[in-house]
Amino acid sequence: MMKPTEPALAAPDGPISRWRLGSAWMVVAALFFGLMGLFVKLGAQHFSSTELVFWRTAFGTLTLGVAACWRRERFVTPHLRYHVQRGLIGYASLLLYFYAIAHLPLSTAVTLNYTSPLFLALLSVIVLRERLSARAVAALALGFVGVVLLLRPTLAGERWEAGLLGLGSGLLAGWSYLHVRELGRLGEPEWRVVFYFALISTAGGAVLMQFDRWHAVTATNVWLLLGLGLTATVAQLAMTRAYKVGRKLVAANLSYLTVVFSTLLGVLVWQDNLTLASFVAMTLIVISGILASRR
Repeated sequence: MMKPTEPALAAPDGPISRWRLGSAWMVVAALFFGLMGLFVKLGAQHFSSTELVFWRTAFGTLTLGVAACWRRERFVTPHLRYHVQRGLIGYASLLLYFYAIAHLPLSTAVTLNYTSPLFLALLSVIVLRERLSARAVAALALGFVGVVLLLRPTLAGERWEAGLLGLGSGLLAGWSYLHVRELGRLGEPEWRVVFYFALISTAGGAVLMQFDRWHAVTATNVWLLLGLGLTATVAQLAMTRAYKVGRKLVAANLSYLTVVFSTLLGVLVWQDNLTLASFVAMTLIVISGILASRR
């Protein structure tokens, strides 16, 4: 999941007003990310995961590109190599994430993807040689205990492959965020980071689909693609506003509401049975992610 690029809303004066507005936008973002997962799972009955990623990123490329042209932004970047690396890793993460959503309970797939802060912290040590605080180490330990608990029934059943791929989506997302952070340090604007991710992902999807079969877009399934593109775009725009006008730490913590909304949608739409062990595992992962983000 990428930080969106829409300019910030004008916020009322005062830190309390900015905090409230930021929090409200992140709740909106979490809800629409949950709805995006709903459309992915429904759309998986008509389209492959590769197709769904293609249509989702194509929608983002078009809307972001039109908005950038409207604002007369410059598409040329001196950091194309970083964009390509980040785009390829992020695209692979999205492919695995959509596959996991299609084959696992929605809440499980979303929670596995939200292990990305844990992997980001771990990769920061391995790649950037950063030192973790005791709290961050405890968060990693707590989070991976939650992962083991969450994956136990999946690995013991027929969907073990989807479970591992879902966890892989969190790993690749964490790796992708390393590149996002580097691009931010280089002064690259957020809209360009997200645009190039969408563009590279769309191109990658077009290439992969040459080895797969396109399914017909008809009047009975086009609403799934439109819903997917719309919810993903609204979620990204709302997230951008949250990070722009709110406190980043509060916004990051509230982003875990996506797990809550996804769980509720799974229960309402597919009557998913959330066991006590799954609930404990999801809670551990969410708490660990929040602690890891504060390192």
